[in-house]
Amino acid sequence: MSGGLYGVATNRTYRRAGFGAAVRRGSRPAIVVVDLTRGFTEDSYPSGADLTEVVAATTRLIEAARPAEVPVIFTAIAYTEAEASGDAIAWLRKAPGMRTLVEGSEAVAVDPRLPMRPGHDHLVVKKGASAFFGTSLAATLTGLGRDTVVVCGATTSGCVRATVVDAVQSGFPVLVPRACVGDRAEGPADAALFDIQAKYGDVVTLDDAVGYIGSVPAPAAPDAARRSHRRGDST
Repeated sequence: MSGGLYGVATNRTYRRAGFGAAVRRGSRPAIVVVDLTRGFTEDSYPSGADLTEVVAATTRLIEAARPAEVPVIFTAIAYTEAEASGDAIAWLRKAPGMRTLVEGSEAVAVDPRLPMRPGHDHLVVKKGASAFFGTSLAATLTGLGRDTVVVCGATTSGCVRATVVDAVQSGFPVLVPRACVGDRAEGPADAALFDIQAKYGDVVTLDDAVGYIGSVPAPAAPDAARRSHRRGDST
């Protein structure tokens, strides 16, 4: 019998610690697409990798969300010219390859293969790893009445993991479709997914995530909502 990614002893230790329980899925999810911008999805950029399969899987999930009007929130890391060329941001000193992620450049544009709807889908611009840190994401999710977050994007070991941790800390159960996240290397990605599954969210198949999103009831048509409201007023 396989001992899993890190062996029988590790699995036994984690079970004894009480990790790995299933999250409680809500009925009002949102999809958060973390940093699937060209600077991360194309290997011609210093910060990027070929994430064609991740983009395709995420596209399928987004399309499943449209009938029920499940909100889709995209994020992008973007710095001003001064920030990108300066010395003030510690993260850029540690990872100088990300200095190419400059506001207005193609590197920070959402991958055009994704079915983003400008003016309809949300876009959160961030400076750090987590989509929650220093942004309005938590307030946006709360304002939309969302109770569960499905996290996609890149990179699995970096911004995806940081976003998942902060989502849980903000009170949201989290699902991570394995096919919808990607990284530059397999080892860090596998370690991050192991950690997420153990402590922060459920790592699920794409079919599971699509089925869950597809089970969300479509909103009532305006005429039906008005009729329901009138019936309520008359009683």
